[in-house]
Amino acid sequence: MRRVISILLMTVLGLSFMMIFHSSNVYACSCAQPQTVKNQFSRSEAVFSGKVLEVKEQKNLNGSMTKAALFDVSRIWKGGTSSQIIIHTGSGGGDCGFKFENGKEYLVYAQPSTMYGDKELLVTIICDRTVALDQAQEDLAVLGEGKIPTEQVHLEGELSRTQPFIWVAVIGVVVIGTTFFLVRRKWRK
Repeated sequence: MRRVISILLMTVLGLSFMMIFHSSNVYACSCAQPQTVKNQFSRSEAVFSGKVLEVKEQKNLNGSMTKAALFDVSRIWKGGTSSQIIIHTGSGGGDCGFKFENGKEYLVYAQPSTMYGDKELLVTIICDRTVALDQAQEDLAVLGEGKIPTEQVHLEGELSRTQPFIWVAVIGVVVIGTTFFLVRRKWRK
């Protein structure tokens, strides 16, 4: 009986570790020729300028690290009418991630993608025409004036929500702890 319980415990521990620490595919970033402003605009779902309020690194269930940037939108050329928006990107180092800095203003081109996770998110990468606003004169000349956001939203708490990865880890620890408790209790009898 001890042998069966021991095998069961090792199996549960092994599966828990695999769920928490599994590896993910890694892709290198390679950009083709830069897009024209018109081409980038037509393939983007959202085009806006705004100031970065917060950048947060996130670990996804598939093990990949990404970043989410919360923007205070100042002008909109394409997409919604919201005063704030969250854009996702890679963490850098070959995954096409764009390096956003808190407090800096950008012209952002974003499109829905599953590139950084299992669900579709608004994403921008270094291959897009996303650029610091003070370096976007060519784009702004083509895009024109844009519109001011009309819908006031407050997304500040959205980046602070607990990631699904943490819940998987918590559940794994609870399962391991419960199994250990039950096995130990059985051995004492």
